[in-house]
Amino acid sequence: MLQKLGRVLSVTPSQNLIVKLNNAPKIGASVIDENLNTVGRIFDLIGPVSSPYAVVKASVKDPKKLVNKQLYVSPLRR
Repeated sequence: MLQKLGRVLSVTPSQNLIVKLNNAPKIGASVIDENLNTVGRIFDLIGPVSSPYAVVKASVKDPKKLVNKQLYVSPLRR
């Protein structure tokens, strides 16, 4: 089962994605899009506890295409 991460708000000059979180994941978690393609890893959590954001280190060529898209946290593989 996929866990919703949140919606991409913007891309930083260093090509990281800023995601408005639905619920806080673990740093280092793998991030995927609705097509189950890996788009990056959670690099940092920022902002107030009541309204957190994730910084995702993108692993895709054109991260700007992900703005306004819903992203998900990949289930942990054991």
